[in-house]
Amino acid sequence: MPKSQVRKKKVYTPPTDVRPTTSSSSRKPSPVWLPITAVALIVVGIGWLVLYYLSEQEYPVMAWGYWNLAVGFGAMVASLALLSRWR
Repeated sequence: MPKSQVRKKKVYTPPTDVRPTTSSSSRKPSPVWLPITAVALIVVGIGWLVLYYLSEQEYPVMAWGYWNLAVGFGAMVASLALLSRWR
């Protein structure tokens, strides 16, 4: 049986006029406070919810009622928004 010929493919090089103008090396690193604040918001949010459930809805703010859940989850969502900016 005859041996098939091997085709040599050219190495792909992207066109120079389509390359992105900003490179990843030109981006600045995140400030130090960003991950610290995000982790603090997660801890505060979870602590708020745990305190709300364990105190049988009397603490942290009894007058807010179920809005305490919104505060706890809102703190955690805010931390996710901060973490999406982290490089």
